[in-house]
Amino acid sequence: MHIAIDKKHSILSLFMVALLLIIYTACGSSTPTKQTTTKTPLPKDSTTPTTSAQTDTQLPTGPIVYVALGASDAVGVGSTQPGSQGYVPLISSHLAQGSHTINLGVSGIHLHEAINRELPLALSTNPQLVTIWLVTNDFIAGVSYENYMKDLNSMLEQLHDQTQSRIVMANLPDVTLLPALARTSATRKAQLRHEVQRWNTQLAVLAKKYGITIVDLTARDSQITSHPEYISGDGFHPSAAGYVQLANFFWTAIKQ
Repeated sequence: MHIAIDKKHSILSLFMVALLLIIYTACGSSTPTKQTTTKTPLPKDSTTPTTSAQTDTQLPTGPIVYVALGASDAVGVGSTQPGSQGYVPLISSHLAQGSHTINLGVSGIHLHEAINRELPLALSTNPQLVTIWLVTNDFIAGVSYENYMKDLNSMLEQLHDQTQSRIVMANLPDVTLLPALARTSATRKAQLRHEVQRWNTQLAVLAKKYGITIVDLTARDSQITSHPEYISGDGFHPSAAGYVQLANFFWTAIKQ
């Protein structure tokens, strides 16, 4: 079954904020659909980012319930066939036959909203695997570091205390490499890179606290954002090829 719910130091210039907000809120919601998980192997890639495994929770053998918490990237925005080319269905293809995938991704959502909108559904399903990528929208939109980390701590604490899941979470890539930020000044890019490092450092601290594995998207020169072929035509979301890489990164971490 696959359920898809579609839907400071400083801040970017008004132009860039408006541009990025338009990009990541472009998709609306759609009627949930159901799909049985099938096993189709992903293309193999020998270069994967560093992962930080801090948990003893292992993925069970046999069919499982997999829940994806995320935003437009979980929906698959940027690919031509989101239902099959996004990173969530690609991860799902690795799972045992008979597994159930519940994709709670909502385009444009921020973490605070996801706590109220996605998390209760995730907790109610008793998942054995949870993936999280809910940081880029907050970072780009200028959500404060303090508010974001408070919300993230709340989400991770609830998942840790109320499930027995294998939990894997991706951090921020180097967003300054995105084509959508091509006109940003060198000074501003340096500030953003510093903030990316600051946010990712605290994400790692919280992940360690709750026994969660981090997928470090800044490793190996931030492959997801540094390779033009991995970015879709909107200059912000991954392309189909980018989602293959992202799914590979997640799956490597899941198997640890």
